[in-house]
Amino acid sequence: MIRAETFRRFVRSEQFGGFLLVGCTIVSLVLANSPLAEPWMGLWHLKLGPLSVEHWINDALMAVFFLMIGLELERGVYVGPLSNVRNALLPAFAAVGGMAAPALIHFAFNGGTATEAGFGIPMATDIAFALAVIALVGRRVPVALKLFVVAYAIIDDLGAIVLIATVYTADISYTWLALALGTWAALSPSMCHDARCRYGRI
Repeated sequence: MIRAETFRRFVRSEQFGGFLLVGCTIVSLVLANSPLAEPWMGLWHLKLGPLSVEHWINDALMAVFFLMIGLELERGVYVGPLSNVRNALLPAFAAVGGMAAPALIHFAFNGGTATEAGFGIPMATDIAFALAVIALVGRRVPVALKLFVVAYAIIDDLGAIVLIATVYTADISYTWLALALGTWAALSPSMCHDARCRYGRI
C-alpha cells in the first residue's frame, strides 16, 4: 500500500506537466500553421551551446524523462503488478499489437509506392502524451492501469527503436555498438541487485 501510494503521488504530481504539454502542443500547432510558421520553426534550430534547441529537448531532456519512467517501471516489475509474469505478458502483447497494427495500416495504403518504407514511422507510442492524458484524468484512473500504460508505451518504443536500428540503419558502427553492449553488460548485474535490495526482494 505504501509503494502504491508513492506511485499515486508521483502520477498526481505530473498533472501540471500534462496540462503544460497539451497546452504547448496546441500553441505549437497554431503557430506552425500561421504566418509565424517560418520564424517559429527556425527557433528550434537556434544554437544553445553545442546543441540546437531541438537537440537539447530530444537528446538531453528526453533522456531524463525516460530515466524517470524507467525507474517507475522498475518498481512495478519488482514489487508491483508487473512482478507477476502473467501480468507482464499483457502489456508486452499489447505493445506488439500496437506496433503491428499501425505498420500494417500504413502498408495497406502505401504498399508499392515511394512511401512504402515509412511503415516504421507510426509504430512508436508517444510516452509523453500517453502519460499527459493519464495525468489530466488524475485519480479517476487506477494505478494498475497507469503502470500498464507506462509498460506498454516503453515496450512499444523499445520495439520501434530495435526496428529502426535493424531495418533503417544503412551503416553500423561496431565500435559504438560494442561500447554500448559492454556498458549494458557491466551495469546490468549491479542494477538488478540494487533494485532487488531496494524493493525488498533480497
